[in-house]
Amino acid sequence: MSRPRTRAEYLARLVPPSVAGLNRRSLLAGAAGTTALLGTGLIAGCGSDSGGSGAKTVSLGSNQSDPKPKEVVAKVMDGFRTSSGLEVAVNTVDHNTFQENINNYLQGKPDDVFMWFAGYRMRFFAARGLASDLSDVWGRLSGMSDAFRKASTGDDGKQYFVPSSYYPWAVFYRRSVWQQNGYQVPKTLDDLTALAGQMKKDGLTPIAFADKDGWPAMGTFDILNLRINGYQFHIDLMAGKESWTSEKVKKVFDTWRGLLPLHQPDSLGRTWQEAAQSLQQKKSGMYLLGLFVGQQFDDSELTDLDFFTFPEIDPAIGAKALDAPIDGYMMARKPKQEANARKLLEYVGSKAAADITVENDPSTLVANSEADTSGYSALQKKAAELVGSATEIAQFLDRDTRPDFASTVIIPALQQFIKDPKDIDGLTSSIENQKKSIFTD
Repeated sequence: MSRPRTRAEYLARLVPPSVAGLNRRSLLAGAAGTTALLGTGLIAGCGSDSGGSGAKTVSLGSNQSDPKPKEVVAKVMDGFRTSSGLEVAVNTVDHNTFQENINNYLQGKPDDVFMWFAGYRMRFFAARGLASDLSDVWGRLSGMSDAFRKASTGDDGKQYFVPSSYYPWAVFYRRSVWQQNGYQVPKTLDDLTALAGQMKKDGLTPIAFADKDGWPAMGTFDILNLRINGYQFHIDLMAGKESWTSEKVKKVFDTWRGLLPLHQPDSLGRTWQEAAQSLQQKKSGMYLLGLFVGQQFDDSELTDLDFFTFPEIDPAIGAKALDAPIDGYMMARKPKQEANARKLLEYVGSKAAADITVENDPSTLVANSEADTSGYSALQKKAAELVGSATEIAQFLDRDTRPDFASTVIIPALQQFIKDPKDIDGLTSSIENQKKSIFTD
């Protein structure tokens, strides 16, 4: 499912096809009409009553629709059934569909427990009373760091989220290609630029790049903003507290503009998988992406995959902040089986659940520090060390800001920049004007 390109389209997606006979355009003509509609019983969430009303059931809304993660969720739920004697009704929805319809879902008939993300997107729904306080669950968890607790905490100081897994974004490369050409890991932006220039001379595309799906370019903006302006400015910008027309933001785009010629061309017509394949095929020298880039490599090639964190730009800021999105679970505001839901949430945050994930999923890291990670690959171990050494961790642009702002403003803006990076003033002014209308809703 594609992401919505306009705010009207975003709002329209909150109205399911099942609302027969209603005109979406008229219903969504204004914020008041939208709010009224969302408040009625006409909108059914993605969840269902399949969890049942019995005392030994609990329902879970899952966005893990790809085969491998879906299989891992099933095994974790099997572990919960065995340990608790409770049944779990898993309602799996396509990842993007779940994400784009989350407002509808939470205000309709959500499952008792649902999968979601840490960061602003978690706080956004917690602040609106669409999720339950899980502070008591956190009181029974062990193996969770203060960093994970902070990422799970709402604006009121209470916990609303239980982390299960995470993965860092970094610059990935093939060790054999670098050894063959004598490349060294860059420590500064100048080093990176010089390295990319040498790769060009050696017949490589320096930096693999793709943005057909809209979100990958967000990772480039994130890391440049973190390196140039620091973590707090980045988070405040995402929260609508800083202006996109500031010189600080313009410097990010200006720096990016200088790096664009080093990136794989025609990126708007390429998926991240295709860009990753260019790295796998030794046609590109580097790729800024999440740990999941390894999904495009054969098992025999994974030992040749390595990474480094994006280098320093400003010595006063350093290179310790990074994107490391955290996935996990939340509880609906009025779960049908609240006691069972809290038991499930305590389990998914436990060592037992983490051990199952480690055993079955080589493309992610588990949040619980008590898990047996002896089964981690060398790449996973290095990724865990990278995150552990980070001074600040961002959740990724479309998780650190409002979902409608990310989908309807940032995606088209970044793609326009990639297509034509000349008018930075016009670009940032457009983003700021649209931001004001969205964040004042």
